[in-house]
Parts: sequence; C-alpha cells; structure tokens
Amino acid sequence: MIRPNRLKKGDTIGVIAPAGPPDIEKLNRAIPFFEKMGLHIKLGKNIKEVYGYLAGTDEQRLEDFHDMIADEDVKAIIFARGGYGTGRLASQIDYDLIKRNPKIIWGYSDISYLHTAIRQKTDLITFHGPMLASDIAKDEFDEFTGQLFQQLFEPTRLIYCEKLNPLKEYAAGIVEGQLVGGNLSLLVSTLGTPYEMDTKDKIVLLEDIGEEPYRVDSMLNQLRLAGKLTEAAGFIIGDFAEAESNLKLSLTIEQVFQDYFTDFTGPVLSGFKIGHCIPNFSVPLGAIAKLSTKDKTLVIEPGVM
Repeated sequence: MIRPNRLKKGDTIGVIAPAGPPDIEKLNRAIPFFEKMGLHIKLGKNIKEVYGYLAGTDEQRLEDFHDMIADEDVKAIIFARGGYGTGRLASQIDYDLIKRNPKIIWGYSDISYLHTAIRQKTDLITFHGPMLASDIAKDEFDEFTGQLFQQLFEPTRLIYCEKLNPLKEYAAGIVEGQLVGGNLSLLVSTLGTPYEMDTKDKIVLLEDIGEEPYRVDSMLNQLRLAGKLTEAAGFIIGDFAEAESNLKLSLTIEQVFQDYFTDFTGPVLSGFKIGHCIPNFSVPLGAIAKLSTKDKTLVIEPGVM
C-alpha cells in the first residue's frame, strides 16, 4: 500500500464537494479549525455549484477533484460533506493521476465509494473521518474527534479499546489484515461494478445512518449472497445512527447483527464510534490493522509516512 506524505504546518489542503452541495455558511464556519492547525485552505472553484441534489454537474465535481490531485501545492483533500454522487464519478476518475500524485484524501459516508475505488485502483491509503460542513461546523463537534486529525501530521498507531466505550462481541478471534469498508449502503452499491469491494482476508468496517433494521438486514444479505461476508477476516461494526424501526413488528439492529455474525469464523466487534456520530474516530483505510476480541482492541498502523 502507498502511504501519503504527512502534513506539516504551512501546508495547503484542498476542500471540494464530490457529492451533495454543502451549506456554504457551515463550510466557512469549519475553516478556522484547520487554520488553527497552521494549514491553508484552497476551495474548489465549483464548490458553490448546485445541480439538484449534487454539488454541480459530474464534470464540475470531477474537475475540482482532478485539479486538487494535480496541484502540487495541495497536500491533502478533505471533503466538505457526503450526501450522494461520488459513485457517479468513479468511472471517470484519472487513477493514474492519483498514482503520480498520492496525497491525503479524507472523508466518509458517500465518500466510501471513492475510498473503495481509489484504494483498489491505486493502492493508496485514504482516511475515513469527519468533514467540514457536515461535521466540523457542528456545535457538538468535540475535542477528541478534532485531535484525531493529528494522525495526519505524524505517523501514529491508533488503538481503539474499551477505555473509549463498551464494545460488544458477536464472534471471537484475533486477526490481522487490511482495514477496508465504510458506509454499508455505499459498499453494497459497488457490487457488480468494476469497483466492487474486495473483502478477501480483510478487516471490514461497516457503518450507516437512517437505515431501519430490515434495510440493514437486506444489505447484509446482499453482501452474504455475493460472498463478501465469508471472504472477510473480521468485522468492526461502527455507528448505526437512527436505526430505529417504524414497523409495528421488527427485529432490533442488534438482532440483525447477531443473525449475520454470531457464527462468523473470525472476530466481530460492534460499538465503535466510527461513522455518523460524535465522537467520530477517524481511521486510515487500507492500513494494516489487528482486531482482537480477547482484549477487545483494534490496533491500526499509521496511515501517513
């Protein structure tokens, strides 16, 4: 895997919106967070564009992405928000351009499609973490979540354990492998495409928001039928916010996880504050990780060099 270069004070980060249109007021509110770290901000020239539920046309969003990749002064790309739309860009991205200019790429939610496509086409480690308008601008954005951006300035081994919050075991084991995954609905949407998520011998992160238990059940079943569950080495289940059912009769989200993971042959832990939540524990996707139910820990090797 390719680890991007670390950031240093004085560097410039590019901010673009490859999916939904950001609230510009919230976007501007988040910029001082990075300025306090000694970073300069460069906004994509199309970031204020709106095309229905998209932040501009596919051509405009792709142009901003390619411009930031090609700009030698831009050392990292941090997305403004998720929403919907990154999957529309996957077939048009210049992956050779990314290989020639590897740099930090940071975001989550709909960005999971980009994480998967970029990693599998270029071997670049990317980062699953909070974004400007959708997260950093919120009043409840906390210091702990903010501190996790420091992993971009210094190679840092991350350790997640029950000192942070309780974790629930669905299947036991200890395994080491590449950490992949992200938003469940986006990962399912890669199936049958040239960017289909590879889970073989991987530790797979799953998280989502606003999906009722029957919808999570449906998506996990699709991954199961596609062979993606049995191929994996282990699973870390992140935050599934707003997963309450509106149905009169329903399984709980925990029962759904139990149905799919209790008999799994590798370790499965849930309860990680990774995803649409605060605190939001940022992780490098593509990095080597070790998952253990013996001491309920996830240890992830550094994502930058």
